[in-house]
Amino acid sequence: MLPLRLNYRRKQDNVDSRKTDTSRGVMGLAAPSEAGQAVVVPSPSENPIGHGAQKTRPAKKVVVDGMLACRYEMKYLVTDIEAAEITCYVRPFLEYDKYSKLQRGGMYPIVSLYLDSPDLRLCRESLFGLKNRFKLRIRSYTDEPEYPRFFEIKRRINRVILKSRARVMDRDVATLLGGRFLPPQGYTTDEAALNQFQLYVAAIHAGPVILIRYLRQAFESSSENRVRVTFDRELCYKVTGEPVVSLGGAGWQYNDLTVGCAILEIKFTGCYPEWLSRMVRHFDLEARSISKFATSMEQSHRLGFCGPAMRSLWNG
Repeated sequence: MLPLRLNYRRKQDNVDSRKTDTSRGVMGLAAPSEAGQAVVVPSPSENPIGHGAQKTRPAKKVVVDGMLACRYEMKYLVTDIEAAEITCYVRPFLEYDKYSKLQRGGMYPIVSLYLDSPDLRLCRESLFGLKNRFKLRIRSYTDEPEYPRFFEIKRRINRVILKSRARVMDRDVATLLGGRFLPPQGYTTDEAALNQFQLYVAAIHAGPVILIRYLRQAFESSSENRVRVTFDRELCYKVTGEPVVSLGGAGWQYNDLTVGCAILEIKFTGCYPEWLSRMVRHFDLEARSISKFATSMEQSHRLGFCGPAMRSLWNG
């Protein structure tokens, strides 16, 4: 049977930005099933991972940035000209984040190794726009081995984004992806987040499928009502099954989504500021679902760059 191409569906998010308030937070967590129903993911104390089924060590207390842990997130695709105009608009309200401040032009590289199940469940859930879903990735900002990589779970619960991350050194990535528990040696990490990442991997038998890289220009506020505005450009991908997180090497392909365009993301933790509402109206921005992971996977298969064949949820 020939693989069925899945078209990337863009859609309006329909968020009333003037009334959105995340102060009540989100209670409970479940991973989405293929039919959109909840599948309970075991807690870290119920470790089903093999390789000797080691006991889970008690987690150390780690301070987590509220912007990272729980937020609202809206995405827009804008032209390069619009991105430049929007940048001028936000500068009176926001400053470069600590990474953009260090770079000429304010842009720094990001690379993420995305994991998925053998049947590409996570990719298909993104393509179909399931409201409750999650992604598994390992992120880095450099190829230098002495700098950490980050094991991340990014969950979407309706319109709320929850992220957890654990700091890991490059030398430990392959071992941890293999399901073995490895106590951090010479560095600290959020062990509860690391354990949960391994539980999710084991639950769906996930493994590396694709590398995604791009350049990010980021602005943020330091007020209690955290706001972050980012522009992502030069989106590239490379299909891989190796547990290696690297910006370099051969085989990269440009994702045509950002040719002449940038992905604008607005992230906030409290009430949506009025100046952002004015900006969205002024530039006539339309929020839509944009997945760097899913669009790169779909494009890699469509263009024949060794991308995995994706099958429809309804057609098997």
